[in-house]
Amino acid sequence: MEQPGTSRLTEAVQELASQVVSALRSGDHLVAFRSASGPAGDEDLALAATRVLGADTMLPALLPGRTAAPDDLAGFEKAVVGFPPAPDAAPTTRWSHWAMTRTLTRLGGSAAGRAGEAEPDASWLDGAPWQQFTHQLAVLGALALPGSPCAVTRAAAERPVDVARGFVRAVRRRDWLQAAAAGRWLVLLDGVPDTLGLDTGLEFVGQMGGADARVRMHLEAARLLREGEPR
Repeated sequence: MEQPGTSRLTEAVQELASQVVSALRSGDHLVAFRSASGPAGDEDLALAATRVLGADTMLPALLPGRTAAPDDLAGFEKAVVGFPPAPDAAPTTRWSHWAMTRTLTRLGGSAAGRAGEAEPDASWLDGAPWQQFTHQLAVLGALALPGSPCAVTRAAAERPVDVARGFVRAVRRRDWLQAAAAGRWLVLLDGVPDTLGLDTGLEFVGQMGGADARVRMHLEAARLLREGEPR
């Protein structure tokens, strides 16, 4: 049985992701961080939801001509600076935090200078089986942005066929979140097999998994990548 605290966090993550999707689609100036805190104004809950979504929390602010709402940027900055990875954190956790620091720097947060840090090690991706490789990329879907090279994006660029295989596997397993995130990477990569039918596959993922706001968020990001956004 899901614990009450876990349920509240799941709801907060879904609400935050829904706000991100709305902002990506409409261009409205939404204060997503405040929405995630719920009616009781639970800042800790909003910070936890921000850590789950990672850098994608601020994705709407990276669109051309857009800026971050002050409340959003302040909440995002607090999540970045106040919760660094533990010394024994998993590689994906370290990379997610690194992506958040990079986004904070791009958006000009007041703590951006001391939040910035060198890229974590990415050697754990070398030689990873295609199933595991796609899973790890999906966890780091927020890194799938144009013009933002890093060791993870370079590793993905070298294995588009493996990511395509992982996308198909995720669809067959009805893992819609992994499929949506892998599809987002595939939109960014060159060398994806034409036989994959990526556009049709992403549409199917949306039809089947669209009840999950995080699935919708990755699919919306993929659509924007197709259109040449975000910056």
